[in-house]
Formats: sequence, structure tokens, C-alpha cells
Amino acid sequence: MSAPIKETSAIPAQRGVDKVPAHTGDKRDEGVVLNVFSHGFLALWALLIVLPLLWLVLSAFKTDAQIGGSAFGWPQHWSLDVFGRAWDKGIGDYFLNTVIVLVFSVPLTMLLGSMAAYVLARYRFWGNRLLYYFFVAGAMFPVFLALVPLFFMVKRLDMLNTYQGLVLVYVAYSLPFTVFFMHAFFRTLPSAVFEAAVLDGASHSRTFFQVMLPMAKPGLLSVGIFNMLGQWNQFILPTVLMQPQSGDDPERYVLTQGLIQLQQQQGYATDLPVLFAGVTIAMIPMLVVYLSFQRQVQAGLTSATLK
Repeated sequence: MSAPIKETSAIPAQRGVDKVPAHTGDKRDEGVVLNVFSHGFLALWALLIVLPLLWLVLSAFKTDAQIGGSAFGWPQHWSLDVFGRAWDKGIGDYFLNTVIVLVFSVPLTMLLGSMAAYVLARYRFWGNRLLYYFFVAGAMFPVFLALVPLFFMVKRLDMLNTYQGLVLVYVAYSLPFTVFFMHAFFRTLPSAVFEAAVLDGASHSRTFFQVMLPMAKPGLLSVGIFNMLGQWNQFILPTVLMQPQSGDDPERYVLTQGLIQLQQQQGYATDLPVLFAGVTIAMIPMLVVYLSFQRQVQAGLTSATLK
């Protein structure tokens, strides 16, 4: 008699292969839904930001009749004459005043803020944390509460309606955030490079300017862009401090004040395209700066968490 034939399965048993959990597909579906929701929200947010800016720029190329007839219509005639009219009505002087102030205030803020943050992050001494929390508290202090004493302090120094007075106030206003941001960045830098520079006999100032500061370039660029945006769009401080004290004093209004002046000068003779052109002129430099350095800004914001 022949031996009975054993029935075997058509599919051989696989050993060493992990079984896929049944709920893995559900997790993938949830991830797809979450990605769709997040990307949709970001797209909606982008539209809410881009469309008003696009409408603002297009309105500068329209006439008063077109703006009054259809605010969302397309310009019929493209001409740059309106930007020339806005520049001649004072926007050029306001633009120059703003550039003069920022040329001195932003570098001075970055220099003093990075030096203070470096000392607080790298050196241990009595009162270190107290000074750090002092700067952090300054970032949370509303500037509106300091306007009256700030006005009399600048007036006592005889710096009202002067570039140097506004520069010093801008530096003091921006220092807390700069120190807070750069303090966290300097703490992430490798200590081995700092110790090697000290062993080689480098002084404290040389170690800072030639070793540590170049390594902190991404953080400096990021916080520099934020300071530039904040000081360029500042309104309340120049409104209080940049007012002529007599009829002989020149008007050193910055752009934010100049746009208000441009709107008030129109009166009943409305020239809305000029006003839109002035806002466009004030907006374009900051857009160009941010779009040119957006990768460096993102790298500076994420490098502290990745190291």
C-alpha cells in the first residue's frame, strides 16, 4: 500500500515576516486627511494675505472713477505717473527719513543685542539670570505705558524731532527681543570652538567677533529681518517723538507718519490712487527684503532646535 498523501497549503508559510497591523491603513488615512486639511488651511491663509496686497497694488493703477465704480475691477490704463505724484507729494522725503533712521538703528541694535546675548549665554557671573529676565521682561512691557516718560526724557536730552533721538529709542525698543532670540542661539553653538579659541590665546573681543559671531550668522540674519520689519512699520514712537517743536524745525516724518499726512492733505480733492501708490512704495522694500532672505530666515529660526 502506498503512503497517504498529506494535504499541504498552496501558499507556503512565511516565517520571520511581521504581520501588518489591521489599523495601519486607518493611520495612513488619518495622515492623508490631516495633510489635506493643513495644506488647505495654509493655502487659504496665503490667499488672505496675497489678495489684499494684490488689490492694493492694482488700485494704484486705477483712477478715482474706476475705484468708486468697481473696487475689484482690472485697471484700464497702466501708468507709473501715479507713483511720481505720490513721490512728489512727500513720500520721497518720508522714505529717505525712514532709511536714514534704519541705517543706524538696525546695525546698532544687532551689535549691542548680540554682545549682550553672548555674555549672558557664555559667561557665568552673579546676576546673570537677573539681567536675562530683565531683558525678557522688557519684551513684554507695553510701549504705550512708557510714552509719557519717554517723551520727557528725550525732550530733556534735546533730541525731539531728531534722527539720533529716534535711533536711540528704536534700539532700546528692539533690544529685549534681540537679546532673547540671540541668547537661545548662542547657547546652541558648540563649546569646543569657543574653548579652542581661548586656548589659542584669543581675547574675549576677538573670540566674539572672529569666532562666535560668524557662527551665529543665521540667527543674526533672522532677528535682523524681524527688527527691520518692526522698525520700518513703527508708528506710535515716531508720532510722539518726531514732531516739530517750532515753525522753524523741519518735518522729519517717517513713512508711517507720511502716509497719514498724505491722506489728510487730500481733503475733499480725493486722489485715492496716490494714496494706494504711497502705501505700495512703503510696502515694496520690506517684501523684497523678506523674499530675498526667506530661506536664511527659516534656517535661522529652525537651526536652534535642530542642533
